[in-house]
Amino acid sequence: MATATPSVDPSDMHHAVEQTWGGRVRVWRKIFSTALSERLVYRGDFALGTLMRFLPIVTQIFLWWAIYDSIAASEAAESTGSLTADSSALPQAANENRADAVQIGGFGFRDMVAYYLLTMLARAFSSMPGLASGIAQQIREGEIKRYLIQPIDLISFLLINRVAHKVAYYAIAIAPFGLVFFLCRDYFVAGFPPPHLFIAFLGSLVMGFLIGFFLEAAIGMIGFWFLEVSSLLFLYMLFSFFLSGHMFPISLLPDGIEWVVNLLPLKYLAYFPAAVFLGKIPDEDLPMEMAIEAAWLVFFIVICRWSYSRGVARYSGYGG
Repeated sequence: MATATPSVDPSDMHHAVEQTWGGRVRVWRKIFSTALSERLVYRGDFALGTLMRFLPIVTQIFLWWAIYDSIAASEAAESTGSLTADSSALPQAANENRADAVQIGGFGFRDMVAYYLLTMLARAFSSMPGLASGIAQQIREGEIKRYLIQPIDLISFLLINRVAHKVAYYAIAIAPFGLVFFLCRDYFVAGFPPPHLFIAFLGSLVMGFLIGFFLEAAIGMIGFWFLEVSSLLFLYMLFSFFLSGHMFPISLLPDGIEWVVNLLPLKYLAYFPAAVFLGKIPDEDLPMEMAIEAAWLVFFIVICRWSYSRGVARYSGYGG
């Protein structure tokens, strides 16, 4: 009597192999190497774009110099009761010392310039151009169905692509970044931070990158429910620009507004890493702030995963 032997579909075996951790790592490594090779094609654009990124800071330096100098002149005029506080009548060194004595939101003039340099570095980590709109477009045009029939997770695929993009970008941009920071080294009054602050700074950059990724990916998942998310994305970008500390330090806000903004996760995209590097976060508050940033990261990972699973459950794709 013949015994029936269950047949095994080769595609099922392939799928099972890919579901093991070894198979997943091989897939992730292949995705990373492919994406890295693709991004390195644009290395010239990365280098030029990085230098161009720093050009607006020249305007910021002149703007904040005028603000600090004006406040210093006003304070000097009030204290002496004379008009000799006109900056043009003083030597350059005296002007700089007088402006350095002025503090706005805990930042002197040199601190403010160093802050803008560091926020540009932080935003280069946390910014995710085209991520949310790209996810929404793939959902709208049906391209996302390929992730439903292939053993590749959409979120992991996009995350590895972003990691490859950042690795390629910083491998090229480290020279322009190093040149600009070297030329502006005098603005870092306190010098290089102690080891524990530098480690916290690196940790905040990595978590800022992940928060930026999962936050924008979660916004893109709204495409499962709405055909167009560009208006929502515009609002997010607007609030992010003001409330992340990219435009000015959060500590410059009035106390009531600053308290509310500190409750939001946006400050970890720009303000917090820069403040850590400059020592603006008290040592006794730093562990709690790092823990809160990690909690926000977990929150957005859960939201992104949950919205993707719920979106796929209601998604229907037809055709080839």
